[in-house]
Amino acid sequence: MVPLLRKAFNENFSAAKYEAFLKDLHSLHPGDIEFRICETPVFVDKGFTQKVMEACEAIVDVICDPAFSALTEKSFPAGEKVPNEAKIAHMISFDFGVCINDNGDLEPQLIEMQGFPTMYGFQAYYPEVVERHFPIPSNYSHYFNGYNKQSYITMLRNLIVGNLPVENVILLEIKPEEQKTRIDFYCTKDYTGIEVVCLTKLIQEGKKLYYLKDERKIEIKRIYNRIIFDDLKANKATLGDVVDLTQDLEVEWMPHPNWFYRISKYTLPFINHPYVPQTFFLNEVKELPDGLENYVLKPLFSYAGQGVKIDITQEDIDAIDDPENFIIQRKVKYAEVIQTPDDPAKVELRMMYVWLDGDARPHLATNLARMSKGKMIGVRYNQDKVWVGGTVAYFEQ
Repeated sequence: MVPLLRKAFNENFSAAKYEAFLKDLHSLHPGDIEFRICETPVFVDKGFTQKVMEACEAIVDVICDPAFSALTEKSFPAGEKVPNEAKIAHMISFDFGVCINDNGDLEPQLIEMQGFPTMYGFQAYYPEVVERHFPIPSNYSHYFNGYNKQSYITMLRNLIVGNLPVENVILLEIKPEEQKTRIDFYCTKDYTGIEVVCLTKLIQEGKKLYYLKDERKIEIKRIYNRIIFDDLKANKATLGDVVDLTQDLEVEWMPHPNWFYRISKYTLPFINHPYVPQTFFLNEVKELPDGLENYVLKPLFSYAGQGVKIDITQEDIDAIDDPENFIIQRKVKYAEVIQTPDDPAKVELRMMYVWLDGDARPHLATNLARMSKGKMIGVRYNQDKVWVGGTVAYFEQ
């Protein structure tokens, strides 16, 4: 996206440099990076950075509006609202496609958002390795708002652990050792000291939760939640008798699970901005728009692109029994903007916000990026490609 930097990077790239980079990257937790790592970072100039920031802050305005809670009260699937909701979403991510408009200009277009943690730990480790192997201009950074690695990790630890003893805070996931994003769990443990605990290992006594460490039973006072409730529901039958997380438990959530639903695809129809594609709840569409091929059909309660229909037909619409659980979103045109040794690649940017207790608004801290050459962004859709996969964007300062 910055032609001179792209040209210089590509000319100096070699397979040997990439292999050395991967070897270094995998050395911290061997075997725990299961997704594909892209050959290159993304470089973003000031003009495009300003567009992305403008869009993010407009969405934040909606989230910070006092009416937001009432607006999203119907965002929860039946039986999945958790008591003792926090007043703020401590972690929020906005996914933007790098798109091309009708005038041929590059612009961001919001694809999804989530009030849920993403790779906040790994994105402190990964760029550090990138910078050991590839030249990054000094006026470009993957951090925002003055953060560097040290201050970012300090903030992350304070956000997750707070003033509690570290042993009373856990990262909670379903079978964490099997998750494709487990490298992030282990980086988070490295930086904060908290234990990574499986849902099946929780011990409940009354309203209190405990876990075992070195044969000691330790009370859990705060949960850094990495469980996606859709995933939990899909796997519940195979997990046995586990703690019901929708109970009124004596535990703090960070972030609270309810924000996963409040800030999600459900929120998209309420946002009016040039960089947010028009989105409608399917059950509220009185007359389907002409040219269904210009729209995408998405289930509200799914993640990682599952259930998304890119090329919609009338038969797809007719087959839906619960239209209240679907949105129809105007299709955007991803730009094949990154030149690679073979086909050019498309890019999605994930802008990663944090919301600290006492702050009026969340603020942007870091990012990740994903490159694709397939119809959909995401490593699972690019298995036979190169110069695709997970990476990071460096923004001109």
